[in-house]
Amino acid sequence: QVQLVESGGGLVQTGGTTRLSCAVSGRPLSHVDIGWYRQGPGKQRELVAQTERYEPPTYADSVKGRFTISRDNRRSTVYLEMNGVASEDTAVYYCQARHFGYEYWGQGTQVTVSS
Repeated sequence: QVQLVESGGGLVQTGGTTRLSCAVSGRPLSHVDIGWYRQGPGKQRELVAQTERYEPPTYADSVKGRFTISRDNRRSTVYLEMNGVASEDTAVYYCQARHFGYEYWGQGTQVTVSS
């Protein structure tokens, strides 16, 4: 079992910066692949960025150059730094873990971009 707890969401001004955190427990983070997903109002859930154990990070085209995913295995935490946010980034952001074919999800954290 892997447990995930997201934090760091809230209200952000257009063009601003915020950082989300995903605290991972139950398994060493070094053994787990992590993805950040989001679901905007009236939209389907989509993959934003992911960090896999043996691959470089990957990003959705819509966030490339603005968002950065990183992992701190010692703190067992994965971060999503969001720069230059826009209204279309408003969504609930979820952390997903993949471990030996199983998927685990956090409860999500709301990010609202205001003008």
